[in-house]
Amino acid sequence: MPACSPPVAILLSTYEGERFLVPQLHSLLSQTHRDWILYWRDDGSSDGSRQVMRDFLGRLSPDRAVVLDENVGVGATESYMRLLRRAYADGQPLMAFADQDDVWLPEKLARGVTELAAVPEETPALYFARQVLVDARLRRIAMSYRVRRPPGFPAALTQNLATGCTVLMNRAAMGLLATSTAPMGSLHDWWSYIMVSAHGGRLIADDEPTVLYRQHDTNTVGAPRSLWRRGIAALRRGPEPFMRLLRGYVATLSAQADQLDPSAREQLARIAFALEGGPFRRLSVLGMPEFRRQTALETLLFRIWFLLK
Repeated sequence: MPACSPPVAILLSTYEGERFLVPQLHSLLSQTHRDWILYWRDDGSSDGSRQVMRDFLGRLSPDRAVVLDENVGVGATESYMRLLRRAYADGQPLMAFADQDDVWLPEKLARGVTELAAVPEETPALYFARQVLVDARLRRIAMSYRVRRPPGFPAALTQNLATGCTVLMNRAAMGLLATSTAPMGSLHDWWSYIMVSAHGGRLIADDEPTVLYRQHDTNTVGAPRSLWRRGIAALRRGPEPFMRLLRGYVATLSAQADQLDPSAREQLARIAFALEGGPFRRLSVLGMPEFRRQTALETLLFRIWFLLK
């Protein structure tokens, strides 16, 4: 990596992560892109997470870490947004979300930095990648699914493709997020994906895995190991949580519609109008080719929920 490559603000929010933190922190030290600054906030842990982090920070020079020493639980999304706002206020040019329980592959940062370097500075850009799914002991389970259809808006309203532990964003994208408020129940990575896509930004999907994505019993989200399991999980959750979140996204974006990409603004207006009516009105927007999920089965389930709820 050239010496002039830009620094990356690594945003790490911890919560009850003591048993998984050490391998993740070691993987940060193993990055081939070595110019990074760790932004850390604990979200009210009662285990040894804070001590693990203090021990790790003792190994870094003072200029390589920024600590938001609040120790108050605000939830994962707001915790990461506080870190993002601080990194943006500090003038950081790039940022990466980091989960406490994963392990980064050595080229993780380097791949994202290289891809974002090709995007004009004024264009919001979000990079994300595939993951190697592993169990709690880091034994390989499977690869995450490929992106089959191009990411973008309004598909971003129906499904998140940008798994947070792989995401890097440039400063223009950080600016969009720093001044936004995510809807209730949203996750930071999905909201980031929606905001960048709705504002006409660049979405970069890397087919190479960059993270060992640990699957265990306390994952905030996790990744299903097959399409069948993913479908069963969606059916168990039912339509209510999804439609509540979709409505929240639509309402929040509609409040700032004048700032959106013109195409996204027109599509959003159609979706908002449809949501105010019954099934026949909603049916009209399901013909929009981009308003769908990655696979036919997922899209069918989404359309049923959209029509009936």
